[in-house]
Amino acid sequence: MRGFDSILVVDWSAARRTPERPAKDAIWMALVTRDAPCTPLYCRSRQIAEAEITRIITQERTAGRRVLCGFDFPFAYPQGFARLVTGDPAPCALWDWLEARIADNAEGVNNRFDVAEQINALWDGPGPFWGKTNRNAWPGIPYRKEGIAFDLFPERRVCEDVAGASSSCFQLNFPPTVGGQMLMGLPILARLRRDTGAVAWPFEPWQEAPVVLAEVWPGLIEPAVNAALKAEDGHDSIRDAVQVRLLAQSLAAVTDTELMHMMQGLPGEAMEEGWILGADHGPALTAYAHSVSGHGGLPAPPPLRNDCFALPAGVDWTPVDEALAALRAALRPVVGHAPCPVQQARGRVLAVPVTAPRASPPHANSAVDGYGFCHADLPSGDPVLPLTPGRAAAGIPFEGALPKGTALRILTGAPIPPGVDTVVLEEDTAVRDGHIAFRAGIKLHANTRRAGEDVMPGDTILPAGRVLTAPDLALLSSVGVGQVSAHKRLRVAVLSTGDELIEPGHDAAAGQIYDANRPMLLALLDQLGLQGVDLGRVPDNRTALASALDAAANQADAILTSGGASAGDEDHVSALLREAGAMQQWRIALKPGRPLALGMWNGRPVFGLPGNPVAALVCALIFARPALGLLAGAGWHTPQGFDMPAAFEKRKKPGRREYLRARIRNGQAEVFASEGSGRISGLTWAEGLVELSDGASHIRPGDPVRYIPFASFML
Repeated sequence: MRGFDSILVVDWSAARRTPERPAKDAIWMALVTRDAPCTPLYCRSRQIAEAEITRIITQERTAGRRVLCGFDFPFAYPQGFARLVTGDPAPCALWDWLEARIADNAEGVNNRFDVAEQINALWDGPGPFWGKTNRNAWPGIPYRKEGIAFDLFPERRVCEDVAGASSSCFQLNFPPTVGGQMLMGLPILARLRRDTGAVAWPFEPWQEAPVVLAEVWPGLIEPAVNAALKAEDGHDSIRDAVQVRLLAQSLAAVTDTELMHMMQGLPGEAMEEGWILGADHGPALTAYAHSVSGHGGLPAPPPLRNDCFALPAGVDWTPVDEALAALRAALRPVVGHAPCPVQQARGRVLAVPVTAPRASPPHANSAVDGYGFCHADLPSGDPVLPLTPGRAAAGIPFEGALPKGTALRILTGAPIPPGVDTVVLEEDTAVRDGHIAFRAGIKLHANTRRAGEDVMPGDTILPAGRVLTAPDLALLSSVGVGQVSAHKRLRVAVLSTGDELIEPGHDAAAGQIYDANRPMLLALLDQLGLQGVDLGRVPDNRTALASALDAAANQADAILTSGGASAGDEDHVSALLREAGAMQQWRIALKPGRPLALGMWNGRPVFGLPGNPVAALVCALIFARPALGLLAGAGWHTPQGFDMPAAFEKRKKPGRREYLRARIRNGQAEVFASEGSGRISGLTWAEGLVELSDGASHIRPGDPVRYIPFASFML
């Protein structure tokens, strides 16, 4: 994919024409091009903004620059909405539908509430749009959301849950009025597609398009925006202007590789619901925004060389979130892919999306054992129908069409023959003398399954980057897919360092301890679906360790070491990486853990974990696990946590993120009696981790704490 030369970010508004003096809650946009300053532009009306956007696109295309245009409103509604309104699930068809109906004059007077009321009229009860400026106007639009069912489609899109956005596509009034912005913005996107040749991501082929329209959300970089506003306090700063500038500069600073990761491998819902660009990359974008805050020029993109783990100058203690964001920005998939039979694909990572070659079910069929008939042929009152000879069974279809006014014996899973559209359950019938009788009132299409009601031909059923599960193999097989393109398994070398280590099963001499880390890390890799390469133990000898790292680089795609990650006399891992010019020792503000050596050895990323087993596992779960998933092509996986009441009391000092070994009992999170990192038994006692935020806190029994079960780490 060719990168973008110019980034345009637009903060939209559904309001009327704004004052001549720049104001908030108006339309702002910012353009970043190579070596050009970034000055936010204020537009008083949507007509002015549309003309300016068209001018910028024309200007950039004439200069031979590829443009990414980001707009801060949703590009589509939740899955199922567009089809109900237009009969077509394609979001761009809904854009055109709205463009033909929305009217907007130079003063911003428009008919968005009228159009929303027209859409709501498609529902028997209250439609999905709600909120209005006048309680007594537009009777087809509820003043508040109460009473709206959202039973035909969800209220929220998948990407909004991923990004943490709280707005609703259907809210027309009361901030945030995202619904109004959409109704006034989507028609303009329709015209931009038609008039400039722009394509809409992710709905259309965008990889080589000269102009790409994308949905963005400034909320992803809110910490950086707040910091910039605080720094500019007293300078009449307007949030809208600051956030379009920072978001445009952040997207321009992102490497082409990382931007490709943001734009590809989306879940299947994105093709109908749209997606927020960078929805699950907020920390990385925030880090970029912090780096460009207060500067009008474009920073040089970070290199992907031996210093790919480098942190900004002056960083000492690194917060966990910043370390994760930097780690995520530095890495990319390193494994190729090859065909893999479905029967052998559990745990493998899909390299390309899978589309269904066949519908599921492939034909209309019966959901029960019973009798089929044509609903329109039923007489009034309790029906009595003659039985047609023969039957329909799974794998043995009925030949021909059912004669009018008769019924046919049909079994579960049998294809429904012509002339049948309804099935009555066998238990609800009486059969005698070649006739069936049953009570009146059965509904049309009862006890039948439509062809393709689960999957239609051409549907994307599994996205690239998915780690295949047993249910996934069932889905693939159900539509006839016998082979997928899967990433080769990531090979991860594991070695332990230290003169004091001895293999379990041998007698330990004075001063020796058994190597607990290597078996633990190899087992962890196996559970993650990765291929562990056991390189054994290495003594505290620099020459021996260098030789072991050379062997690891030859046999594996990544390297995990434990011990030697700090800066002491015998900490040879960090010393060797430092001598090679490829090491960054991160002093993570983390307990347990802290020393985490990250570097490159002969082109292979090295994760130098602490030697203490408890700290080694915590650092492996928090840092190495998501990074290895990214290297393996599975993307970056953030573990899901749950707020649970604490069953303990603890006073925590500020400055470090803490992870306590924990488990849930009687609906509360209890923690291991000792926080000592040498208590390995606490790892087997625990069923997850309690995460305590960086600041100071006093936790009392019953207070909510964040509990992350080991299952969320894919264990």
